[in-house]
Amino acid sequence: MVIFRIASDRLRAVNSDSTNSSPVRLIYKVLAFWECEMKLLFFNDFQLGVMKGDNVVDVSDVVSDIPHLEPQQLISGLIADFDSYRGKLEAAVSASDGVPVSGVRVRPPLPKPTNVDCMAVNYMEDGTRDEPAPINAFQKSAYAIIGPGDTMVLPDAPATVFEGEAEMALVIGKTATNVKAADAFDYIFGYTNFIDGSARGLPGANVFHAMKSRDTFAPIGPYIVTADEIPNPQNLQIQLWNNGDLKQNFNTDDMGHNIARCIEFITSIHTLEPGDILATGTNHRGLNPFQDGEVIELEVEGFGRLSFNVKDDLKRTWARETHLEREDKGLPGSPAQDSGKYS
Repeated sequence: MVIFRIASDRLRAVNSDSTNSSPVRLIYKVLAFWECEMKLLFFNDFQLGVMKGDNVVDVSDVVSDIPHLEPQQLISGLIADFDSYRGKLEAAVSASDGVPVSGVRVRPPLPKPTNVDCMAVNYMEDGTRDEPAPINAFQKSAYAIIGPGDTMVLPDAPATVFEGEAEMALVIGKTATNVKAADAFDYIFGYTNFIDGSARGLPGANVFHAMKSRDTFAPIGPYIVTADEIPNPQNLQIQLWNNGDLKQNFNTDDMGHNIARCIEFITSIHTLEPGDILATGTNHRGLNPFQDGEVIELEVEGFGRLSFNVKDDLKRTWARETHLEREDKGLPGSPAQDSGKYS
């Protein structure tokens, strides 16, 4: 029963392509989908791995001929030429049981992308917006990237609150310039969990970069899920827990500007390369303060769970309230700081 349901989902996904003119071709496409399903990650000393159940298989030898000086160059090179390596990767995974992923240190799957683009105000907030906000985006520094088990460090800066936005991120698969929305999905290699960290309320006239692009303010991972594993990325549940309490819980079908339009917009401004990240925004109603000692968990449906820590040497505190909880009380936005420097 499970196999047939999966097959049915995948048949519907590939059947939306008008070039699939026969049941036989549909079956071959479904089988191709299964063959190339893959979850890619870095672990320990940035060895490249592929998930196999709860284990990780080291495939470093398979990709050793990809020219690289840094891990990002390795994963970007693999993404750009994935069709040439897919069969060899599958063979390596088939030949090894791997080791439990619980016994290794998982690293960010895209350690230093050239571009980390983020959509701004891109959700309809559960229908509370009358229309989408004008399409807009910003960039984060590659030094904002951290991985599972790492620590988001809140800086000594006079922000009124620190928050992290749960998001689905697209991983670009090939060079993309002036891509039309109708072709956008051809440029997606895969997906990963993404947190857009924010230091809100900083003083000054133009502080968006200072708010968004801090070191450690973009946790991602635990791995890249290849696009074939996600039949409909425009209908995925996104959940974020803070110290075990569910705070954000929304669906990607609430986007104001859909995935294809986001790619079209960004690539009309600048080129994206294999291994670049495009984060697609968040529903702000569940946003809540991030504070010292907290453990944050994010799970986009089908992407695995990303967990990381928060550290604030200043030990600042805020009420543990979401935007929605404050709205229900007739209060605006984020809570005011309760204690610590700048309160």
